[in-house]
Amino acid sequence: MTTVGNCRYRQAIPRGGGGLLDIDTNYGFRKGFLPQGERKYTPRRQPTAQEVLIDTISEGPTTLFLIGIHTNIAVFLLSNPHLKKNIEHIYIMGGGVRSSNPTGCCAANDTTCIPGQCGDHGNMFSAYGTNPNAEFNMFGDPFAAYQVFHSGIPLTLVPLDATNTIPITENFFKEFERQQSTYEAQYCFRSLKITRDTWFNDKFYTSFFMWDSFMAGVAVSIMKNGETYSGENDFAEMEYMNITVVTSNMPYGINDGSNPFFDGRQKPRFNLLQGGVHSGHVQNGIDDPFCIVNGSTKGKCEDGYTKEVTGPEAVKVLVATKAKPSKDVNNPLEKEYFKHFLEILNLPQHAGRFNISSQFPYYRETLYLPNFPNKARGRPVIFDMDMSAGDFLSLIYLLKAPIEDIDLKAILVSGNGWADAATIDIIYDVLHMMGRDDIPVGLGNLTALGTPFLGCTYFKAIPLGSSGYIDSDTLYGLARDLPRSPRRYTAENSVKYGAPRDTDHPELRQPLAFEVWELVTQKLNPGEKISFLTNGPLTNLATIILSDTEAASKIESIVIVGGHVTNNSGDKGNVYTVPPNNYAEFNFFLDPQAAKAVIQSGIKTTLVPLVAQRKVASFECILKSLQLVNKTAELNFAYQLLSLMNELQKKHQVYNHMDIFIGEILGSVFLVEQANLKPIIQVKQIDVIVGEETTEGQLAVDNGNGKQVNILESLDTEAYYAKFASALSQQKQTAVISSFDEQKRIWSKPPA
Repeated sequence: MTTVGNCRYRQAIPRGGGGLLDIDTNYGFRKGFLPQGERKYTPRRQPTAQEVLIDTISEGPTTLFLIGIHTNIAVFLLSNPHLKKNIEHIYIMGGGVRSSNPTGCCAANDTTCIPGQCGDHGNMFSAYGTNPNAEFNMFGDPFAAYQVFHSGIPLTLVPLDATNTIPITENFFKEFERQQSTYEAQYCFRSLKITRDTWFNDKFYTSFFMWDSFMAGVAVSIMKNGETYSGENDFAEMEYMNITVVTSNMPYGINDGSNPFFDGRQKPRFNLLQGGVHSGHVQNGIDDPFCIVNGSTKGKCEDGYTKEVTGPEAVKVLVATKAKPSKDVNNPLEKEYFKHFLEILNLPQHAGRFNISSQFPYYRETLYLPNFPNKARGRPVIFDMDMSAGDFLSLIYLLKAPIEDIDLKAILVSGNGWADAATIDIIYDVLHMMGRDDIPVGLGNLTALGTPFLGCTYFKAIPLGSSGYIDSDTLYGLARDLPRSPRRYTAENSVKYGAPRDTDHPELRQPLAFEVWELVTQKLNPGEKISFLTNGPLTNLATIILSDTEAASKIESIVIVGGHVTNNSGDKGNVYTVPPNNYAEFNFFLDPQAAKAVIQSGIKTTLVPLVAQRKVASFECILKSLQLVNKTAELNFAYQLLSLMNELQKKHQVYNHMDIFIGEILGSVFLVEQANLKPIIQVKQIDVIVGEETTEGQLAVDNGNGKQVNILESLDTEAYYAKFASALSQQKQTAVISSFDEQKRIWSKPPA
């Protein structure tokens, strides 16, 4: 993650709109434009950054372009000092040396305006109240940036000093709109346009800059000119400066619990010097009280600041200070780089071969809607999921359940569980495969109740890499095997829903979870009520109960997959990444306040806790049951996913917890087949513990303050496996399009 681990720095990046969700999907535009090739992520086969760096740099002299956080390069330099000699030069976009942020400034005659980042060295719009000095790439891992700057390798820096002088102007935008003769030019322009259209205020043209792309242009121009000492190039003025990267705040040598390199260690990490520049206070999150200045909107911390210094800490760096104006004074494009950028993107040489619509001669987007003529609908159900592998298997099962038994009305998505919010696109693809493009999907909260919008509370317990987000977000590399749905997350929006302006296609806006709840309940027949199945944190359901005063009267019952009721055997919970918390279960730990609110609501609730889930968490049994029945496309996909997870668990320690996810399937089967599973259910008065991390999310039997809950203790496991396999093998309600391979075949021939 970073050289300091955990999430003290990454929390500065928003998780939702304008942050990770929009970047992960390119505002919803990526999937509808880019073609799909054969290469993809596969667990434990994907080369790591370190492997690629070692293989590439070992071959000979190499130049690095560094336009993100410095962790990968720093780890490489620390681990492979013998290869450092092969790195000829490093070009970096990031930092701010003498920069003065031009955004957030007030007009001279505006006495009511409160300035934002105006005049700051940095650009961290989410954290300037504690650190006005750092730029995002440097703040993401200051110690890593320090290692790169102090490596002795020649550096050229394109900081905010230069990029602040090349904002996207309206003239450039209009000219770009006219020059789109290649697929890459189209992709870049449309990406820029949706960014502009969804910008949070009306100052896009003065606050969105050419950051990384400008660095690439400056670097290539310097290299083309022979990398002269002065860094002669066509696009930026250059100057040498003496710089370091601040990694901790004075006074040095203190032990206040903030510094992971020193505190609690007999020997400092990386053999750092006691009392040295790394030994001060390290910013502990974006709301660190140490960094706050009373009476000021600007903080005092400098973690990640590329600071001019003298003495032994100074590193001589070639720095871009300003974008050069256009050589043609009559050119409406004010900067020389603007003209060059558009020329390069539109060159026929090395141009993109196709986009998704031209990759296949008969590409078309088709919605598949179900046909249930003259069939009585079963009880209406809303499925609330956090998009773990077990949740997707549960979803496929629910879609196979006879419509006479279960009428799946909607899916709600938790963005604070086992997958990033952008994984919502996989839900759309599964629904497309199953011919259920009619089912609405609502995007829920991205953080737990009562926690900051920017922060990592609770979900920091989920690994980012193998066995964590990267596997959930790609469905273990299998998501690309699914057919591509015309439906997908988009950042499209409208004034109606609080946006500053309508985008081109506001009808494609991603609905929120509460909006979908309202839509479903408005369409209920008289006397009908909703049954809820939750397979993730209870954030969405709690928000509904707390926001809709009539929610309790609209909900028939709730089945919660989660919670751990301890017994005399001392069975522990499954929050394996928080060792002090021995008895919590993940879905309750990820939002204990929400879990408490749902339990306390008094709505009829059945808990499917760990003790029950563990009785059906056998890969061997579930795979065997699937082998014994007729095959369908959805069964084959489920079998492939389960087999992969089983193989990973057997071969790699980091995947030891895979049985957590297959246990989650029980909730959906219990919802449909309760009577046939011969369940043993106990009724207990329970409450959810909220407070200390060591106990949060744990359940307490409390006959005084607890609420009555049905708890599934045991069941007929053979019947469970048989019912799951039988449902997936049925030809009724089966997949209408089996895979992306079938979709490719359809798109390669004329429609019938």
